[in-house]
Amino acid sequence: MKWQNAIRDYQLYLKIERGLAKNTIESYSRDLEKLTLFLTENEIDFTPISIDAVTVKEFNYAIAKKINPRSQARIISGLRSFFDYLVFEDYRETNPTDLIEAPKIGRKLPDTLSEDEINELISAIDLSHPQGERNRTILETLYSCGLRVSELITLKISDLFFEEGFIKVTGKGNKERYVPIHFNAQKYITIYIAEIRSQLKPAKSFEDTLFLNRRGKGLTRQMIFTILKELAVKINLNKKISPHTLRHSFATHLLKNGADLRAIQLMLGHESITTTEVYVHLDTSYLKEVVENYHPRK
Repeated sequence: MKWQNAIRDYQLYLKIERGLAKNTIESYSRDLEKLTLFLTENEIDFTPISIDAVTVKEFNYAIAKKINPRSQARIISGLRSFFDYLVFEDYRETNPTDLIEAPKIGRKLPDTLSEDEINELISAIDLSHPQGERNRTILETLYSCGLRVSELITLKISDLFFEEGFIKVTGKGNKERYVPIHFNAQKYITIYIAEIRSQLKPAKSFEDTLFLNRRGKGLTRQMIFTILKELAVKINLNKKISPHTLRHSFATHLLKNGADLRAIQLMLGHESITTTEVYVHLDTSYLKEVVENYHPRK
């Protein structure tokens, strides 16, 4: 079995059997390409079936010198998944990564914005600019629903169920969920559709896409990053922010105001509650408040 064929079959498995998103599949594939490049550069003639644990360890040592522990752990995880697939398909009997220990990277707490900082960002939007109303609606929607940027740019008009107070979101692996939407975000979306989007002629295949650029096509992930970055500079916000920062802030603010972690998990579209616990960082003042309010000895 050649590496190219094995990787292609693995990609199909990730897409069809596991329902992973395109970006995730590409990330796994890049990790495998790093391994095959290492084999080529060192003139090591192993196939996916014959490669042994010693060679995979040598590859691990080589990349450890070039990348940070978090990236190294991700690559090891990707390789482990690939070889698990080969074992599952009976191409191999063992996984050569089983004895490789990933570096301990600790828990990375997400960056968040305060409610005042989010209000400042939104207030800094120039509504006299043709895209101002759209950009305000984008930020309100991201923060109101805790969306990933990929979920925002693929949101459709037919996904809006305002009478019920929900929107339908297509998340990772094309999994759909219904998320409550705040009345403020509903108001701004309604205004945007009636006054701004109605003036645009949607390009072919973008007729149902909610957020459009000036050419009537969907927005890119990079455009959303740029909008936020420019607003952060405008208000002198000394934080590195992204659309995901609004998602983290959405979850953190809900939790601090008393929302149930399970409810937040459902709204964020996490399969595991453990993922939500990592997403939502708890500061010490909040934990102290919980004990003071709910401990029977208060």
